[in-house]
Amino acid sequence: MSPFTWLYERVLRWAAHRRAPWLLGVISFSESSFFPIPPDVMLAPMSMARPSRAMRFALITTVASVAGGVLGYFIGALALELVMPIIIEVGHEPAYLTAQQWFADWGFWVVLVAGFSPIPYKVFTIAAGAMAVLLLPFIVASLIGRGARFFLVAGLLAWGGPRLEPWLRRYTERIGWLSVLILIVAAFILTR
Repeated sequence: MSPFTWLYERVLRWAAHRRAPWLLGVISFSESSFFPIPPDVMLAPMSMARPSRAMRFALITTVASVAGGVLGYFIGALALELVMPIIIEVGHEPAYLTAQQWFADWGFWVVLVAGFSPIPYKVFTIAAGAMAVLLLPFIVASLIGRGARFFLVAGLLAWGGPRLEPWLRRYTERIGWLSVLILIVAAFILTR
C-alpha cells in the first residue's frame, strides 16, 4: 500500500473519532502550509455523518485553513530559500511558478481562485508571502475563497448524504477546474 493511500485511509478513520473536529482543525491548518492531504477528506465524511454540524465543521476548516495560510505566507516571506528545495523536490515547482505568474497578472483575485484550484493552496500561500502580497487582502480573500469551498463541500454532503459522495469523488477534478475558470473569467471582467 502506498503511503498516501495509507494516510488517506487513516484520515477517514480519524473523521469518525470523537475528537475529529480538533483533528479537522489541525489538518486544515497544516494543509495550508506544508501537509499533503486536503482537509476535505475529513470534512466530507464528517459532514455526511453529522449533517446538523456540517456548517460548524466548515467554519472550523475555514478558520484553521486561513490561519495555516498565514503561516504559509510568512514562510514565503521569510524563509523561501529554505523551502524552495522542498517545493522542487516534491514536484510543486511548476505549480509555484504558475501561482507566481497568476499573482503578477491578477493579484488579489488569485487568492479567491486558490480556494478552488487543484493547485495546492500551500503553494499559493508561500507564493503570496514571497511576492509580498498585502497581508490583510490576502487574509480576506482566503476567508472568502476557502470558506466558499469548504461551506460548499459541507453543505452539499450534508444535504446529499452518502448518495452524493461517489458522484462528488468522481467529478471533483472537473468541478474544481470549472470553478477556477469561472473565477478567472469573473476576475477578468471585474478588473477591466
